[in-house]
Amino acid sequence: MKKSAFALTRRAAAVALLAAPFLLAHAADFPSKPIKFIVPYTAGGTTDLVARTVGQKVSEKLGQPVLIDNRGGAGGNIGMDAVAKAAPDGYTIGFGAISTNALNPHIYKSMAFDPRKDFTAISLLGMSTIVLEVPASSAIKTVPELIAAAKKNPGLPYATAGAGTSMNLAGVMFAQMTGTELTHVAYKGSGPAITDMLGNTIGVMFDNLPASLPHIQAGKLRALAVAGATRSPSLPDVPTMAEAGLKGYALEPWFGVYGPAKLPAPIVKALNEAFVEALAMPDVKAKLQQAGFSPRGSSAQELTTLTDTEYKRLGDVAKKAGMTAD
Repeated sequence: MKKSAFALTRRAAAVALLAAPFLLAHAADFPSKPIKFIVPYTAGGTTDLVARTVGQKVSEKLGQPVLIDNRGGAGGNIGMDAVAKAAPDGYTIGFGAISTNALNPHIYKSMAFDPRKDFTAISLLGMSTIVLEVPASSAIKTVPELIAAAKKNPGLPYATAGAGTSMNLAGVMFAQMTGTELTHVAYKGSGPAITDMLGNTIGVMFDNLPASLPHIQAGKLRALAVAGATRSPSLPDVPTMAEAGLKGYALEPWFGVYGPAKLPAPIVKALNEAFVEALAMPDVKAKLQQAGFSPRGSSAQELTTLTDTEYKRLGDVAKKAGMTAD
């Protein structure tokens, strides 16, 4: 028995040694074909803008097309599940977020993936700003006025890009801290929600700033406050939630690039270097900052640590708030 087991162990080791050069050669040739970059939200939102802007530069760096694949639905879970189930060869990567990789597992009844086990972190992409807004025609002009309206009309609806998103979390936090009852209306992305805001179909929205900024600047939407700890450079005259009276309110969504689990280190290195370099380019930084996004690359380990830390933190927040999503 012992001799047989020893023989099997030696045989397995031999197979591994024979396979290693092939795997290393494959990684060394990476990339040799187009890379699919799955964005788990519909086109027209913050993630789509960032993915297309940065993806173009990554394509130039790696010498292969980076194809953006928008797969919205289930708060980003559908798209990221496709990433988790892809072959770990670097040719399918995903645009993960604070929602898909830290919050969603705590609020969805069933999850097809575990963000702590089913992905390989590649690099941070940066942070966004959440804006609380109303249509320009709304009689509500300040956060205190919105709170008063919500108290007068329990169940006041507000829109977001989807259940389980950081915008949904922003709405839950707002209701908790103001003692109001709000009804969440989840859309499949910022684009459809903004369309209904512009058409006055719904009167309040929490959105990632890049998607709404052009409409705010055009005077079609009115920004009441931003959710970050500091004012947005894109909206210097718009107060933070804390400045508007909600002391201690602060939420800053983060985004990152992930591949499937067990992605080979050489491929992680190649992708990380390409994304970090792209995010540091002056023209990329200027375009994204102008849109209200703060680009920042990182090491793969930094994103791994952030994911684990936020998973634990947001689990406590979601449990306390009783957040759920179907």
